[in-house]
Formats: sequence, C-alpha cells, structure tokens
Amino acid sequence: MGKLAFVFPGQGSQFVGMGKALASESEAAKQIFARADEALGFSLSSLCFEGPEEELRLTANTQPAILTASVAILAAFREKQPDFAPDFVAGHSLGEYSALVAAGAISFADAVKTVRARGQFMEEAVPAGQGAMAAVLNMERGALHAICEEVSAAGHPVQLANLNSPGQIVISGSAEGVKRAGEQAKAAGAKRVLPLNVSGPFHSSLMQPAAAKLKDVLAGVAVQDAAIPVVANVTARPVEEASAIVQSLVEQVSAPVLWEDSVQWMVEAGVTTFVEIGPGKVLAGLIKKTAPADTAIYSVQDMESLVELLNGGVVC
Repeated sequence: MGKLAFVFPGQGSQFVGMGKALASESEAAKQIFARADEALGFSLSSLCFEGPEEELRLTANTQPAILTASVAILAAFREKQPDFAPDFVAGHSLGEYSALVAAGAISFADAVKTVRARGQFMEEAVPAGQGAMAAVLNMERGALHAICEEVSAAGHPVQLANLNSPGQIVISGSAEGVKRAGEQAKAAGAKRVLPLNVSGPFHSSLMQPAAAKLKDVLAGVAVQDAAIPVVANVTARPVEEASAIVQSLVEQVSAPVLWEDSVQWMVEAGVTTFVEIGPGKVLAGLIKKTAPADTAIYSVQDMESLVELLNGGVVC
C-alpha cells in the first residue's frame, strides 16, 4: 500500500467566506477559529467569513487567515478520523506552518501569532513598489537561474523564488530586476511572464530583514520535534528535530520554495496519495503536473469534500 501525504497551501488561496460553513458544521473547526481570535486579540474569524476582501488580502491578515482555515479543516478531519495520521506533511511557504501544527511541532496558538508577525515583517521589509514577483512559464530552471544571476550581477537583484511545478517558476526581487529578467526570459523562449499582484518580493534576498526579525520571534516559541516528518521548503527533505525546523523556517523567508522537488521526493519515498487541506485547490493542480499520472490527489476545502474523501475509502 502506498503512503499518504497531507499538504497545506500558502498565500493566494484565501477567499472571503472560507471556513464559514465548516465552522457551523464542525465543533472542532469552530474552536480553531475561536482560538485564533483569542490568540490574536481581534476577530480573524469575521475577516475570514465576511471580509472585506481588501483587508483579507493584506499579508499580515492573509497569513494567519489561511493557516487558521487550513488547521480548522484538519481539526474537522481529525474529528471524523481521530486515529489517522499521514506518513508525511508539507506546506507551500506559509503552509509549512500548517504542516508543523499537523505534525505536533508547534501549537496552533503559537503558529497563528508567529505567522501574523511573519506577514507584518514581510510587508515591512521592502518599501511598496520597490520589489516584485512574476511567474515564468515553460522555461527550464537552469536557464532561468542563469538569467537571474546575470541581471543580479548588473545590480538588480532577482532570483528563483517558487519552483512550483515543471514549467512554472516564480522569480522575485527588485522591481527592475524582475522586469529585466522577465524580458530576457521571454527573449530566450519562455512561453509567458506573468507579473504577480503581491505586496513584496517574497522568497528573495530582499526579505533577509524579515528573516532576522522572525528568528527573534521564533526564539520565544516552543518548537518541538515533529511527530510526522515535515518535508521542508528550503531543502525538499524531511525535518523532524526542533532546531532544524526553526532554522528551516528562518531560511524559508528569503530562500526559494522547492515545491516541485518536495513533491518528487515524496513520490520517490512512496507517496501515492496527496490530500490538500486548506482553502482552494492550488497545490492539487501543481502536484498533478509533477507526480505520476496514477497518483491520487484530493482537495479538502469544506465538510462536503471531507465527507466525500472519507466515504471514498481513501483513508478509512
């Protein structure tokens, strides 16, 4: 029998109304939203359920909101299947915190406060308009890396930020660096270069001030060894020791998200079923482009999809 991985989405999966129906149907999910409100000192649940969207899109709000919605879905799952555990967990960027909660490495209350601070630090690291990100489609990573190195050497920092799937790489850095690298990528044969609507150059060297501040915050957080191996963004390999987890979270802010590599590693480790737990279906789409065609991939966003998963006999 193949192995199972739970994966958790990152920024960009949010939408107004996420978790609302789930919290009305699952007591465990309802309690997660209540704990988030208590930990943060304001009604994050109202922001998730009712918006407004422009407030939810702010990085300092988006990050704890997606974490809370994801952990609420996980809580609803465990309410139905209390003794079931995946073989591996992983999360895309912010989603790594949801994975760490699932693995018992960090408490939910600590996680939601930490990602709130993480979002604030990332927003503050680079003045608005000075950084940018863009998705580059259908270009080999080595060629794109060489372009970024050349542009950076000319004084306009830019680097590979999210290696999401074959043919989808996000670059990040200074606005001018991303612009120049995008132009060179298109000239070199990239199918498309799509500017992203984000508030900063995430997962680039320009985020190092945010990483330094996050390190100070994490020093005060009780991080435990993980009970389930967590496949880390920065290495695409599992981490379990508390000290390695903290180091990975600090590095992750300014380092590339090796998502394609992480999925490939899990497949090679025997994973045949991936369950995306969180709002949206972004990771399911990326995994389909990376994993073998016979891989089972599910998205659990609400009670209806959870019941469908359980009734399908996948994890019963």
